[in-house]
Amino acid sequence: MTSAPALPATLWFTRCPVPTATGIAADRQWLTDEFAPDGITVRSLQDAEPDADREAHFTHALPGLFREGGNVPALWARSRGERTRLIGLTWIEERQVVLVAPGSGIRSAGDLRGRRLALPVHPIAIDFWRAMALRGFEGALASAGLSLADTVPVDVPADGHPGQWAAELAALRRGDVDAVYVKGALAVEAARRSGAEVAVELDDLPDRRFRINNGTPRPITVHQDLLDEHPALVDRFLAVLLRAADWAAKSPAEVDRILGAETGAGAEGVAGAYRPGTHLTLHPDLSPERLALLAEQESALRAHGFLPEPVPVSAWADPEPLRRAAALNDAHPKTPLPAAP
Repeated sequence: MTSAPALPATLWFTRCPVPTATGIAADRQWLTDEFAPDGITVRSLQDAEPDADREAHFTHALPGLFREGGNVPALWARSRGERTRLIGLTWIEERQVVLVAPGSGIRSAGDLRGRRLALPVHPIAIDFWRAMALRGFEGALASAGLSLADTVPVDVPADGHPGQWAAELAALRRGDVDAVYVKGALAVEAARRSGAEVAVELDDLPDRRFRINNGTPRPITVHQDLLDEHPALVDRFLAVLLRAADWAAKSPAEVDRILGAETGAGAEGVAGAYRPGTHLTLHPDLSPERLALLAEQESALRAHGFLPEPVPVSAWADPEPLRRAAALNDAHPKTPLPAAP
């Protein structure tokens, strides 16, 4: 008889600095509490010692890792052959806008025709910043029946510019470009500091396909090795995320506090980036709609050269862990999560 694989000593998690159920659960220490009775330590890759490979946030080369973050690195890692599985998707609106210089006369997506659009260039293995700008501009332009071919894309080297969107906003101030794409809580603060004006609010566009980007939809992925050897651990991890999302739906003020810590933005940035009701949207699923939206993102990223090989999204997705996690929660509907100390 073949013995079951030994439990791992450590489970890892990583998330982007955005609204995630993983971030909520980590703040409340519920992941630690869930696995402590098994003698398993749960650690954040962001807080890891120097011996941990933080690049695993992008490569997912750590078998014991759960990742809730942007879809560009997740798709890239799978495209490169890493044996990951998609086990959940969220759709959380983060303010996405196109910024322009004061007095530019650009007031709508249609006004971007013939304009110079900033496309950052970062010296990193997967330039998700550039991918976000491309997809953000594509969404805005598509809402007006335009495409990138109707504009003048301008490469903006970002190396040596501290801060998110610093290089693009500096190029806007110099007059080297006419428009910059930004998103999220820190973008709100960066736009205010730079004095830039909002020309397009992508969140106001009626078709959510115009808002498909790195975080919309946002995947939860796990390594196939962990799923094969310890499916119950994957189920329990997801069950904690589901319960954290349930808690968040009833705790908007606490969610705002956690978002401030997760994003590194102040209250103004959080309030400006995340609309009322964000605390209700942290539940993952693998609905046909979200899978279709991710498939559109995969196709666009491949067309732009970010993915070396196709990623068939439906085949990548495994709905069983999330189904089992929901059943775990249904079996104990009145069991509250422990309070954080």
